[in-house]
Amino acid sequence: MIILRHCESEFNRLYAQQGRDPGTPDPSLSLQGQAHATQLARQMHGLGITRILVSPYTRTLQTAAPIAAALGITPEITPIIRERGMYSCDKGTPASALAQAWPALDFSTLREDWWSPPPEPDRILHERAQTFNQRMTRERAHEQILVVSHWWFLLALSGRSMENGDWMHHRP
Repeated sequence: MIILRHCESEFNRLYAQQGRDPGTPDPSLSLQGQAHATQLARQMHGLGITRILVSPYTRTLQTAAPIAAALGITPEITPIIRERGMYSCDKGTPASALAQAWPALDFSTLREDWWSPPPEPDRILHERAQTFNQRMTRERAHEQILVVSHWWFLLALSGRSMENGDWMHHRP
C-alpha cells in the first residue's frame, strides 16, 4: 500500500511559527497544503491506486480530495487510521457536521465523537496500527490502496517519521 501523511494544515503552519499548540481543533489545510495536495494528485496518477482510505479529519479529507477526483475514486472513511489524541488539532469534527460538509462521502458508520481523547496512550495507538496492518495483510490488492493519515499513526504503522505530504510504499 501507499501511505501518505496529510499536507500542511493550519495547525502545522501556526505551530511552526509559534512553537506551541495554537488551539485549532480539526484544522483545514493551509494554502501551501492545498497547493501541495493538488501536486500530489498529479504524482499519484500512475501508481495504480484503486482505493483510498482516509482518516475523518478535515486535513486528511482535504488532502485526499484532489487525488480522489483525479483518479475517479470515492475515499472510504476509515477511523482506525485517525491521529493520536495529543493536541488541539486532534479534536475532530462531529460526524454529523462532516456528513454535511462532505455529502459525497459516507460517514454513516462513524460515531458522532469519533476521535481519541487526549492523551491517547502509546499502547492504544500501537494496537490500532497493528490491527490496521493485520487488516491490510488480508486485503488482496493492498498494494493498490492509498492510506491518507497522520504523523503519529503512520509512525506507529511504519516506524518512520514522515513530513507533511510525504508518501511511501509500505508493506503490511
